[in-house]
Amino acid sequence: MTDDRRLIEDYLPIEKISAEASREKSVRKGHISTLHLWWARRPLVACRAAVYGALVPVSRFVPNGASDEKKKSLGRANAAKFVERLCLYPGNPSVIAEAQQHILEAHAVRLTQEIGRTVTVEDIVEGRAPRPKVLDMFAGGGAIPLEALRLGCEVYALDLNPVAHIIELCTLVYPQKHGKPDPSASGMTGPKNAKGETTWGGLAEEVRYWGNWVLKQVKTEIGDLYHTIPDPEFKGKKTAVQADWLNEDSANDIPPGHLMPIAYLWTRIVKCKNPHCRATVPLLRQTWLCKRQRRYVALKIVAPKGKKQVRFEVVEARSEGALSFDPAAGSKGGNSTCPFCGTVADTDYVKVEGCAGRMDTQLMAVVCTRPGKQGKVYLAANDVVDAASEKRTAELVARLDASPGMLPNELLPGAGALGLRIQAYGIKSWRRAFTGRQLAFAGTFAATVRDVSKRIKVNTGSTERSRAVAAYLGLILDKIVDRGNALGRWYAAGEKAQSPVSGGRLAMTWDFPEVNPFGGASGSSDKVSNYIEDCIHTLSEITRPAKMVTRGSATALNWDNSSFDAVITDPPYYDNVPYSNLSDLFYVWLKRSIGEMFPEHFASEVTPRKSEAVADPMNFGSGQADARRIYEELMAKAFSEAARVLKPNCPLACVYAHKTTLGWATLIDALRHAGFSVHEAWPMDTEAPNRERAQDSAALASSITIVAHKRDGAATGKYEETVRPELEQIVRERVGTLWEMGISGADLVIACVGAGLRAFTRFARVEYSNGEEVPAERFLTEVEMVVLETILARLSKEVGANGSKYGLAGLDAATRFYVLWRYTYKAADLDAGEAIIFANGTHVELEGAHGLSSGTRALVAKNKSKYRLMDYTERGDAAALGMPSEDGQPAPLVDALHRLLWLMERHPSGIPDFLRDARPNTEQMRLVAQALAGPALKGGELGEVATGSELAALTKLTANWRSVVEDVAEAAVGPLFRGPRQSK
Repeated sequence: MTDDRRLIEDYLPIEKISAEASREKSVRKGHISTLHLWWARRPLVACRAAVYGALVPVSRFVPNGASDEKKKSLGRANAAKFVERLCLYPGNPSVIAEAQQHILEAHAVRLTQEIGRTVTVEDIVEGRAPRPKVLDMFAGGGAIPLEALRLGCEVYALDLNPVAHIIELCTLVYPQKHGKPDPSASGMTGPKNAKGETTWGGLAEEVRYWGNWVLKQVKTEIGDLYHTIPDPEFKGKKTAVQADWLNEDSANDIPPGHLMPIAYLWTRIVKCKNPHCRATVPLLRQTWLCKRQRRYVALKIVAPKGKKQVRFEVVEARSEGALSFDPAAGSKGGNSTCPFCGTVADTDYVKVEGCAGRMDTQLMAVVCTRPGKQGKVYLAANDVVDAASEKRTAELVARLDASPGMLPNELLPGAGALGLRIQAYGIKSWRRAFTGRQLAFAGTFAATVRDVSKRIKVNTGSTERSRAVAAYLGLILDKIVDRGNALGRWYAAGEKAQSPVSGGRLAMTWDFPEVNPFGGASGSSDKVSNYIEDCIHTLSEITRPAKMVTRGSATALNWDNSSFDAVITDPPYYDNVPYSNLSDLFYVWLKRSIGEMFPEHFASEVTPRKSEAVADPMNFGSGQADARRIYEELMAKAFSEAARVLKPNCPLACVYAHKTTLGWATLIDALRHAGFSVHEAWPMDTEAPNRERAQDSAALASSITIVAHKRDGAATGKYEETVRPELEQIVRERVGTLWEMGISGADLVIACVGAGLRAFTRFARVEYSNGEEVPAERFLTEVEMVVLETILARLSKEVGANGSKYGLAGLDAATRFYVLWRYTYKAADLDAGEAIIFANGTHVELEGAHGLSSGTRALVAKNKSKYRLMDYTERGDAAALGMPSEDGQPAPLVDALHRLLWLMERHPSGIPDFLRDARPNTEQMRLVAQALAGPALKGGELGEVATGSELAALTKLTANWRSVVEDVAEAAVGPLFRGPRQSK
C-alpha cells in the first residue's frame, strides 16, 4: 500500500525555510503585510511550506530500488531540494507550477480511492473533479489561504473579526476577480488615454484613480491645516505662509523657499502639582529626533526664568556625546519632574489629571523636508509660524460633529482589558486617541469615501466591483490612521513615525508624532496608496479567487462533514494578542468610510468579542480563571468542528507560538478533547530579527507547526508502561535531529515538547498505574523534564564530557537548573508560573527555606511575579559563595564557578586560597564553563548560552583554563584535584 503520510509529518528543511522567512520580513513592495496591519501574520514562505507539506505525500520523493533506510535518506534529500526552491519569496512561477502539479497528482490518487473510479489531473483542472479543499478557520491577515490559493487549491477562509474579513476580501477575492482590465467599464467616468477616451486599467488603476479623487477632495477641504513653512535658510525673497498649496491645480507644488512639514512632534503636559509652582510639566519620555551615523539631533528643554512653560531648542552634533545633554532623560514609568521646581508629577497624579480632562499637549518641533534635498529638517516649535492652525481645526471638527456619527465616540473596554493601557489616563473613547487635526482629516476622508462609493457604483455598473474599490479606499484610510493617531512613537534611528499597535498592545505614549497625511513621507497618503496599488498588482497575478471568504465563528462551521482535504490554521494564542481590542482602532473608521457598503459587517458598535477565542477577562465579565476556561471551551469547539469537516486520514496543521506551558496545555487539551492526535511539530523562524518582542529573549523566535490527525477510537494509555518509554524515544530522536538543523534554546525545548505530545495524544485518556488520569499540564511538565535531561546529555557530548568520569548529567540540581535556564532562556525573565514549571522539570524549588530564590546564596532573583537568574557579577563578591556547608556538603558547582569568575576579574590573587578551601570538582566545572560559553561548541554553531559580562568572563576563563585553574590548583592543593573532597 502506498505511504500516504504527508511530507509535513516526516521532514521539512526548516533551517532553510526559516532563513527565507526572516528575509521575507524585510521585503515591502507588493507584500500583503503592506496592505493592512494584522497581528501575528505568518511569512508567506512558511505558509507555503505548510500547505505543500500537508498535501503532498512522502512517497513522491522516495526512490525505488533502495533499502528502507536509504530510501528514507534519499527521500528527505530530494524533498529538501524541492521545498527549498519552492519556499523562496516571492517564488519562481515554474517551481510553483510544479508544486501545483504535485498537489493535484496526489489529490487525484486520493479521489480515485475515495470514489472508486479513476480521476486524473486533467479532470481536476477542467472542473470535472474538485480541487483539494483547504480551510483556514482563523484566517486573520490571509497568509495561509493566500498560499493555498497560489498552490492551486480550492480555498475557504473564515474569521470572526470584520476588519480581518475586509483584509481577506482584498487579499483573496477582489484582486483575483477584478485585477485585470474591465472592458465593460470603458466609457465610464475615469482616467483618460492619449486620445481623451475614458478607459479603465485593472483594479489597481481604478483604486488609484478614485483614491486620488478622494484625496483631492479632502485636500480642498482641509489642506490649509498642513500648510508649508518658510525655510529659515532660504536666501531668496521671503514669501508668506502658503495655505493654498493643496489646490487641485497645484497639488504637489511647494513654493520656493518653503519646507514641507511631514510630522509634528508633541508632548503631553500637566500642571505641576506643587501649588506654589503650577507650571506646565512636559511628560515626554525622550527628545531624540535623529540617531544616525554622524548625525545626532535632539531637542533640548529650556525652562526660562519667570515663565510657566518650557520651550525647546533643536541641537545637532556629529556624535552622541557632543550633544552635552541626555535626550533620553525624560519621564520614567510615567513619573515626570517639573523643570521649574523639581516636583515629581507621579503616575497616579498624571492619571487623575488625564481622567479629569486636564492633560493637554504642547508642540515641540516640526519635521520637514526641503524640495530636491535628502534628509530631514528639524524646526523647534517656537521657530514655526502658525503651525497648528487650532481655530481652523476646531471649526472643521465641529462641522463633522454636526453630522451624527462621523467621529468615533465609541468607548474602549474598561481598564484592565487585554492589550490596552490607555484608559487609566483618560483616553476612554476612540475619539480621544486622535488630535483634532487627525480627526478632521480622517472624518473628512471617511465622509468623502462614503459619498464617492455611490458614484463608483453608478460608473462601474457593478455592485461587487464598487464594493471592491470602496474596500481598498477604506484600507487606505486605515493605513493612514495606523500612524495618524496620537499614540505612536517617533523612531529616531529611521526618522519616521511608528504604529502604536503593531506590537500587539496599545500603551500610553508621552511624546508622539502627528504625521502630515499630505507630506509625502512614511505614513502619508501617497506612500500608503503606492503600497496598496503594488499589493493589488502582485495579488492579481493569481487568477483564481478563493472559493469562499466568510465571516463567522470557528465554533460553528457551515460546511458538511468530511468535506476538507486539509485544515491549516493559525489560531489565537491564549492571551497573546487581543485582536478585537486592537482592531477597534481601525473598525471605527471602516464603519464610517465603507460601513454603508458592507452593512452586514459593521452594524455593531465595536468588533465582536463574546465569541472571540482570546483569554481576556473583560470579554466575559469575569476573572482570569473563567477567561481561561471559556477560551478552552471555544478552542475545543473550534477543533471539534475542524475534526467534523476534515476527511478521514487528512491533516490538521496548526501554527502555534505561545511560549508558556499553560498556553500549550490549553491548546493540547482542546486538540485531544476534539479527537485529534498530534503526529509532528516543526519550529519555523517566522519573525523579523528586529521585531519588538524579540527584545525579550524568552519569546520564541519560532512558530511551531503542529500536525495532527483525527484519532481512531478512544483507547486509554498507561503512562509508565507505554507513554513514558515512547516519549523518551521520540524526544531523543527529535533533539538529535533539530540540534543538527541548528535549532536551539527555547525553540528546541518547545519543538521537542510538541513532538513528545504524539505519545500522549494518541490516547483519549492517559493514566498512571494507580488509575489517576494524567492531565495535559502535568504531562507537559514531565515532557519538559525528559527534554531537558536529553538536552543536557547532548550538551555534555558537545563539550566532550562523554569520555569523562564527570559529565553534565551528574551535576548537582542547582547547576543543572542554571545551565538549562541559560540554554533555554538566556538572560530573560520568566513569569512565575512558567519558572515554577521549569524548576519542577529540573528537580529544584524556587521558594521555601532551601529554594533557589532564598537565603544569602540565592541563585534566582524574584521581582513581583517574575523570576530571573543572577550572574556572577551579582553573586561572586560573597566570600562564602562556593564554600562547603557547615555539615561538609559541597556547594553547588555554579556557586564555585561564579566565585571563581569574580575572583578572576577582580581579585586574581585570591584564586589559590579559594580553590584550596572550596575544593570544587574542577574537571566538571570546566565542562560547565564550556557549556555556558557556547561559541566553542561546534565551531560557534550552538551560539552563546550565557550573555553579557558573564559570557565575556566565561570566554576568558575557558581560553585560559590551565593558567587560571589547573596550574593554580596544583600549586595550591597538590596534584590536580578533580573530585569532591575525600574524608580521611
